[in-house]
Amino acid sequence: MKRKIINTFLEWKNGKENECLLVRGARQIGKTYAIELFGKEYYKSLVTINFFEKPELKNIFDGELSGSEIMKKISLNFPNFNFIENETLLFLDEIQECPQARTALKFLAQDKRFDCIASGSMLGISYKEISSVPVGYERQIEMFSLDFEEFLWAKGISAESINDIKKYYDEKKYIPADMNDTMMKYLREYCVIGGMPEVVKCFVETQNFAEVHKVQQKILDSYLDDIAKYASTSERPKARNCYLSIPKQLAKENKKFQFSVVDKNGSARKYENALEWLRDAGLIKFCTNVSLPKFPIKAYTKDDWYKIYCTDIGILTAMYGFEMKKAIIENSLVGAAKGGIYENLIADMLLKKKITLNYYKPESNSQEIEFLLVKETDIIPVEVKSGNNATISLNKFVEEFKPEYGIKLISGNVGVVDKKITLPLYMAMFFDEL
Repeated sequence: MKRKIINTFLEWKNGKENECLLVRGARQIGKTYAIELFGKEYYKSLVTINFFEKPELKNIFDGELSGSEIMKKISLNFPNFNFIENETLLFLDEIQECPQARTALKFLAQDKRFDCIASGSMLGISYKEISSVPVGYERQIEMFSLDFEEFLWAKGISAESINDIKKYYDEKKYIPADMNDTMMKYLREYCVIGGMPEVVKCFVETQNFAEVHKVQQKILDSYLDDIAKYASTSERPKARNCYLSIPKQLAKENKKFQFSVVDKNGSARKYENALEWLRDAGLIKFCTNVSLPKFPIKAYTKDDWYKIYCTDIGILTAMYGFEMKKAIIENSLVGAAKGGIYENLIADMLLKKKITLNYYKPESNSQEIEFLLVKETDIIPVEVKSGNNATISLNKFVEEFKPEYGIKLISGNVGVVDKKITLPLYMAMFFDEL
C-alpha cells in the first residue's frame, strides 16, 4: 500500500544531523511495513530488530551502548548482516519493549556511519524505565492508519482522479452529480472500513464487509488486551471502560466527554489518568474546547473541557456493531449516532493531516462549532452536518467573529453563499490547503 509517511521518512534522511527517527503510533497501523519498505528502497542494507518477537535480542543493548559495540553485537546475532557504511538502516521495532535501546538512540545518532529508525506503541507508558531519554538526538513523528486519500489509492483510484476532484474544491464549483455520488459512496466505505492496513487489505481483496468486521474485531480485542497488559493495575478497568464508552458518548451528542457515561459516579479526578493513558497509546485524540475562537488559539483552550474521538473511524464503527455498517453503507442511518460518527470521521481526516483538534462551545448558549481551523492568524469555523440541515451556529459565528469565511460540511454538493462555503464531507481531505 502506498503511504504518505514514506515522504516524511525521506525528508528526515536528507535533512537530519545527529538524530534518529522515532515513529510513534497505535499498534497495527502499518509502522513496520512502511519503515521496512523505506529501508529496502532507500538503503543498500537493512537490519530489523523486533523486541516483541525476539525479546532475547534485548541483550544487544546491555553494557556499552556505543554505535561500534552495538553493531558488533548485531553481527553476532545476524550472521548474514552486511554493514555498508552510509548505506545501512538499523530499524528498532517495538522499542518500548527495550528501554535501554531507547537510551542508546543518543549514541546511535552520534555514530554517523549508519541511520537508525525506531518505532513503537505505548511509548509514553515506559518512560519511567528509561535510564536516559535521548533529548536532542531523536526526531519524533506520529503515524496513523491510512487516511481517506490513501484508502482511495488502495482501491485503485489514481492520484490524477483525486486531483480532478480537488479542482472543484479549489475553484469552489458545483461538482457533477455522478462524481459527487461516487465520492460519497467511497467516503461511506471509508467510514465503516477505516484505515487499518489489514482491514483495508481484506476489503480490497474480498469486498466482504463481514470479513472486514472480523478483522476489526480482532484488532479491537488486541487493543483491549494491550490495556490489560500495559496499563497499571489500578488504571486497567478505567481505561477499558473509558475506551468502550466512546460510541455511547458520540451517540448522545454530548458537548463534552461525560464521565457519568463511563459510570454513574464517574468524575474527571477518577478517570483523567485513564484517558491520558489511552491518548499515549494512540487510541484516542482529545478535541479541546476554546473559550474564545481567536488567534493564538492555544491561549484560549479549556483543558478541562474536551471531546474524545477514536483515531481510526473504522474501529469506532466496528464498536457499534455490524448493523451500523449496513446502515452507513445504505445511507439509512438517522439520529444522534449518525452525527457523532460523521464528527469522528472528520476528526479522523483532520488529525491525519496533523491538524490539532479544537471546537467552540460557549457555556452561555447551545451554539457549537465542531472544529476550528487556523489559517495564518484567522480562525476558520467548520460545522459538520451528516445531512444538509440549517447552520444556525455557523451563521452566528460568522456574524459575531467575522472570519474570512466559514465551512459547512454536508452530504450534498459544493456551494457558496456570502462568507459561507458548503462542501461535501469528503473534501475535508483537502483541508491542508485552506
